[in-house]
Parts: sequence; structure tokens; C-alpha cells
Amino acid sequence: MAGEVVITPVAGKAERAAFVDLAYRLNAGDSNWVPPLRMEAAELITPGKNPFFEHADVQLFLARRAGAVVGRISAHIDRLAIAMDPVQGMGPGTGNWGLLEAEDEAVAHALIARAEAWLREKGMTRVLAPLSMSVWEEPGQLTLGFDHPPTVMMGHQAERYQHYIEALPYTPAKQLLTYELDISKQFPPLIQRIVQSGEKNAKIRVRNVDKSKFDAEAAIILDILNDAWSDNWGFVPFTQTEIAYAGKKFKPIVREDLIQIAEYEGEPVAFMMTLPDLNEVLQPMGGKLLPFNWFKLLRWLNRPHCRTMRVPLMGVRKKLQSSRLASQLAFMMIEYIRRNSVANYGASRGEIGWILDDNQGMIAIADAIESKVNKRYTIYERTL
Repeated sequence: MAGEVVITPVAGKAERAAFVDLAYRLNAGDSNWVPPLRMEAAELITPGKNPFFEHADVQLFLARRAGAVVGRISAHIDRLAIAMDPVQGMGPGTGNWGLLEAEDEAVAHALIARAEAWLREKGMTRVLAPLSMSVWEEPGQLTLGFDHPPTVMMGHQAERYQHYIEALPYTPAKQLLTYELDISKQFPPLIQRIVQSGEKNAKIRVRNVDKSKFDAEAAIILDILNDAWSDNWGFVPFTQTEIAYAGKKFKPIVREDLIQIAEYEGEPVAFMMTLPDLNEVLQPMGGKLLPFNWFKLLRWLNRPHCRTMRVPLMGVRKKLQSSRLASQLAFMMIEYIRRNSVANYGASRGEIGWILDDNQGMIAIADAIESKVNKRYTIYERTL
């Protein structure tokens, strides 16, 4: 399309609304895109509402052609991320961009160039992208699995964006994988024997979380998570504000029988969090709760019934990683959650991830329960 592309920083509520609205317009024809609730999409980019802004410098940009909004992008520098060891992927001088939406390749390239220029002006020497906006939110560009919708808290970007990025001097830095499996059938006999062996071990206890002690249970899970993931590529620690914020968002869809904590000799050493796929009920809503969708959502939250369960997080304390006990605890938690998912929620499909493409321990567990890669997200990098 002819015409000059003009890119300006987002300023004020009206332009933030235009930033949000563009995604709904450009993705309206994609049957596999799940429109987020508009209030949550707005909250993501609003200082004072999203605690990411407390430790990050963020600039949003809009692209216009002949006065009409035709693209958007975010550029950001996470001060917690640049304080990490460079061997973990982030580190000093590393900035990010994300939330890219564009009518065509020319607009996309102009937006990426503007985000890079902003990062360069701020002293960044390298970019990892896309991240929308934290690594804990929707990292990476979808590069496999365009033919089916994402599960709750996973992203979906049109395939053309992959080509737009790869036409520039970006190279893959890391791939994030999700695995799907049929949970309506039992796991292979070997896995069943491992679970049964664990059940006979008096030192092992695997239990549901207690939602009446939500804050205490969340603290246990976070403590294990920070220990288990602290050496992982891309790890950025949670702040206390982010912990509270995540707890508030998770609480409506948390189910006690879908989150397991494993104890060994009385010490919590592993956990697995599973969420009913909220996207199944959100997809037909178009991002709106009014006039009647709020009632449908409330009814589903009270008695969720879904086809898919997603495991977004699991972890085993570092001192046990690479041990037989770690695998045994993982298989026990997976099996108990599988049973509960089928019996209590009518689920037939599970999705695990994301998993780093070099996390051999988790990949081995995924292979052992006969799951298959169904989506791949790629994070790209380039020197500024």
C-alpha cells in the first residue's frame, strides 16, 4: 500500500485505546486468534495497573498512514532482566520489543526500526524479541502450530509476522515448545509403575493445594519456582507486587485438585500448576463481557468444563534436579492431575509448556508420557 508511514509515541488514554483496538481489527479474520478481554488488554499496557512498569521502561508506538492507525509496537527495558547473568539470555544492554501488529511488511519493518532506535537511544546494544511484554507473559513469535488456537495465557501471532522478522537481520535465540497429549487414556505401563512405586514410599507425599490458605500455598510455590528456575535461560525474578498481582488474576481459575505440591520428608520440593483452558470460553466473546458474556464467564468459572488443561508451570528444587526422585515426583503429579482433569472437568486433552528447547529433563518427561510438540514460539535476537 502506498503512502508514508508515520510513527509516533503513544500519549494518553485515547491512543492507548487505539493501540488495543488495532489487534482486534487486524486479527478479526483469524479463526485461531483468541480475543483477550479488552479490559485485560488495556491493563497490560497501563502504568499503575501492570506491575511490570515498576521495574521497566516502556514506550508504546503507533504507526499511521494517511491518518489511519495501521500498526503498533512496544519497546521496553526490564531493569530486572538486564541485571541477570548474560549466560541466561538477558543481561546488561539487552532490550526488547513486542506487541507487534501491522497491516503489512513495510509498516512492521518501520515499527521494528523505531523500537530498535528507542532502545539504542537508551543505551541498549542488543535486542531479544518479541516479548509481550515480560518473559512471564507471552514470549516469542509463533513459528509452528498456526492451525489451532492457543491455550490460556499463550500467544497467537499470524504467520506473516514470522516472515517479517526473518526478513530482517534477526536470528533465533531460543525456542519455546508446548506439548499436547491425550489425557483420556492412561500413561504407558512404565510410568504407572513409577507412580505406584512412589505411592509406596512413606517419605513422599503429593497433595492438592488448599485454597483457603491461598497466600501461604502461593508462597510455597513461588519459593520452589524461584529455586527451580533460577538458572534457566530467560529467568527474571518476580517482585512482591507481581506476586500479588498474579495471585489476584489466577485465583478465579485456580482449582485445588489441579495444583499439586510434592513433599519429601515433610519438605515441599516440587509443584505442578494446571489451569482449565479459559480460552475455550473466551474465544467466542470477542473480548467483550457486556451485555451477557459476563454471565457466561461467571457460570463457567463456578463450574469449569473444558476439553483442554494447560500446565503452565512446574518445578523441582535444584538439589533434586536430574535425580530419579525428581522424575518420579513429576510423573506422580502429572498422573494425579490427569485423573482429576478427566473425572472432574471432562477434559480429554492436555498441554504442557512452554518448555525451553534445550531443557532435556522436561523434554524427556514429555516424551515418556507420549506427548507431541504442537506449538513452537521463537525468540529472536540481533545486535543493535
